[in-house]
Amino acid sequence: MDFHLSEDLQEVEALAAEIFGDLADVDRVREVEKTDSRVDERLWGELAKAGLLGIALPEAHDGAGLGLAGLCVVLEQQGRTVAPVPLWAAGVGGLLLAEHGDDAQGGLVSGIADGSVRLTLALEEFAPDVPASPSTTATADDEAWVLTGTKAVVPGAVGATHVLVSATTDAGPGLFLVESGADGLTWTTTETTTRDHAGNLALAGARAQAVGDPGGPALPAALRLAAVALAAVQVGVAEGALKLAAAYLSEREQFGRPLATFQAVQHQLADCYIDIDAMRVTLWQAVSHVEDGEPKAADRAALVAKWWCDQAGLDVVHRVQHVHGGIGVDVDYPVHRYFLWGKQISSTLGGSAQALEDLGQLLTSAEVAS
Repeated sequence: MDFHLSEDLQEVEALAAEIFGDLADVDRVREVEKTDSRVDERLWGELAKAGLLGIALPEAHDGAGLGLAGLCVVLEQQGRTVAPVPLWAAGVGGLLLAEHGDDAQGGLVSGIADGSVRLTLALEEFAPDVPASPSTTATADDEAWVLTGTKAVVPGAVGATHVLVSATTDAGPGLFLVESGADGLTWTTTETTTRDHAGNLALAGARAQAVGDPGGPALPAALRLAAVALAAVQVGVAEGALKLAAAYLSEREQFGRPLATFQAVQHQLADCYIDIDAMRVTLWQAVSHVEDGEPKAADRAALVAKWWCDQAGLDVVHRVQHVHGGIGVDVDYPVHRYFLWGKQISSTLGGSAQALEDLGQLLTSAEVAS
């Protein structure tokens, strides 16, 4: 399996690196964190102008047609700078509507590409939470569905125009599209570990449209794509954290020598490098399987990538913060921000323990079926 980026993806990577590098430096991120929305709207606009918001979307919807691979390349670069834009949820939402939505829903996809439509995902609930079996319900009512329940920590809630909500019907779990300001929706802002303003969403008879058939492939696809997208962000976060540590340790001296020359420190960073390499390999293996279109293989690979990026990603940001010594606990120093992002991602959609349990169940069911 060849994980080398194509020429098109290399160009996307370079463009994304340039935009995030220029517009999401430490001072700018710190400035955005003091705003009410916690979203860098200027950066969002530039991503739209550069075509990166639609990089994954089909050309028929004004996208670049590079699929999940294109999205993951951009998400890695976002993670390297921990840039405060709701990119992963919007990107996954766009792919879901393009693949599973009807003609009317597909009409929103072009707006996602130019930034005028901003999707987010409501896939999690308060514990005990099993994302594949939501307790939120959807009841058929004429040509619409009525949603009732509560969704937790919806990412990028501020500025979102539409929400994709997971809910259970008589036919099984499904995915439903609702406008963020529709009647029957109540938002409560909550600050997350990453300092993002997420939203807890109460649904009391909100009318929505089904994305595909309830009980069909839309919700499994949403969970699969979300896991891979988050893994891509986490790879970037870990790489950015390691780069920061390498620069700091090469400049900081103790006993007249750079800290980077001490064997104990070198071992810590070597472990980080190995973990990141494994994270990257499992990420691109998952991307490859998802794009091949075989759901069981894609689910397995996505869970493997999720486990690595939840577990190893958290280990990396822990080690990086540790080797910074006393300055590592300064919440205003850049390394702390990488730790916060790594911690948040590692617990999203159940975290590493849930990924391992889900993977075990998937492998067991496959053995029984065979």
